[in-house]
Amino acid sequence: MGSFLKQCLRIVLVLFGISSIAFFLIHLSGDPVLLMLPPEATQEEVDAFRHQMGFDKPLSEQYVQFLAQAVKGDFGESLKFHQPSLDVVLERIPATLELTLFATLLSIVIAIPLGIYSAVNRNSLSENLVTVAVFLGQSMPIFWTGIMLMLLFGVKLHWLPVSGRGSWEHLIMPAFTLAVWVAPTTLRIVRSNMLEVLQQDYIRTARSKGLGEKVVIYKHALKNAAIPIITVIGFQIGKLLGGAVVTETVFAWPGVGQLVVKAIYTADYPLVQACVVVLALIVAAMNFGVDSMYRYLNPKIKSG
Repeated sequence: MGSFLKQCLRIVLVLFGISSIAFFLIHLSGDPVLLMLPPEATQEEVDAFRHQMGFDKPLSEQYVQFLAQAVKGDFGESLKFHQPSLDVVLERIPATLELTLFATLLSIVIAIPLGIYSAVNRNSLSENLVTVAVFLGQSMPIFWTGIMLMLLFGVKLHWLPVSGRGSWEHLIMPAFTLAVWVAPTTLRIVRSNMLEVLQQDYIRTARSKGLGEKVVIYKHALKNAAIPIITVIGFQIGKLLGGAVVTETVFAWPGVGQLVVKAIYTADYPLVQACVVVLALIVAAMNFGVDSMYRYLNPKIKSG
């Protein structure tokens, strides 16, 4: 129970820090009223809007008011959608979670088998080919990968839709784009940890007992190499949420990533703040889940 309360406190502190940084960065970027209103707005309209939004109050007072409302889940009304900002974000959350979770599963399917294969077949030609593929995956910008997939499978071959969300076919290209972006890191961790574990005495003992190679690799070696792999996968989920901002924009995927980009372009700052806090909450929750899985895999691990 103590570790659970510590994790909850950390999540609260993270959300407090993220929301505070978002608040001050928005106000340091310039006069939000001038950014929100059209250039032809009169001085009377500017003053009236500044008073309506509370921007005529001292910054410290605005900050205290923002925190008091944020605790209640009130980030203000979206200037574009004319409804509570949090409601707008929550409508987009399922799309972002669908894309992120599918991309995570796809990256695991790609990285773990290839990482194990590379470790087992060290210094072979096929292992070198996998290494080249890893470097290519890490060096390609995520937006470039997405555009190339669209041109090939959407425009040229007409196999998949290039934008939007609907059927499972809409999910393939954006999820694969994200998976290719993060899979190389996971693959390298799998390979390095498997190489280390395969040199241990208990692995040689298992082989000397006549156990099959698949049993040795997947039951003994992979299980003991799993904790660092889970660590990386947990961090990759946060990275995927960041990459989803670009991917959702490229593929017009109606998630929070695309929403926050539009909110920044339209100077919809209440909506920007709601997006940032919700995404931070998802990342914090994912990290909490990873810590819980640590304790499941190895009860000796205690939360610090």
